[in-house]
Amino acid sequence: MPRRRVVTTSSRVPRGPEYDEFLVKRFINIVMKDGKKNLAERIFNRTLDLISEKVDQPPVEIFKQAIENIKPSVEVKSRRVGGSTYQVPVEVRPERRLALSIRWLVDSSRSRTERGYPNRLAGELIDAANNTGTAWKKKEDTHKMADANKAFSHYKW
Repeated sequence: MPRRRVVTTSSRVPRGPEYDEFLVKRFINIVMKDGKKNLAERIFNRTLDLISEKVDQPPVEIFKQAIENIKPSVEVKSRRVGGSTYQVPVEVRPERRLALSIRWLVDSSRSRTERGYPNRLAGELIDAANNTGTAWKKKEDTHKMADANKAFSHYKW
């Protein structure tokens, strides 16, 4: 926690490119590299077009479902107790859940092998909406790690 003041998040909802969505704006900001927001918005719009070609559902619903499926509920944090370091499972705050899910989706889409970033991002979002793919596996691995270390949960404070 900060020592000087409590950090508050803005209640003002930024506007997405075509959709009035805070989530879309946040996702575009994570996709963006080197301050090129216009390019990130075009990538996102192209990704939604590709999703609508591949799947019969609305692409924004696939996008929201993918984010929901990737959000972790627990993670492990290192705690040093008496010379030993324990991986202690802790619950994840809602803001961090969203940030982790978006970051995992973007990172795993960048490591895919399809040609063109919109194709890779569309593939990863479709996989995440179907509970498959690299980002979903990362969430599952995080949950397994927390479950394996639940014996140390009494060390959280």
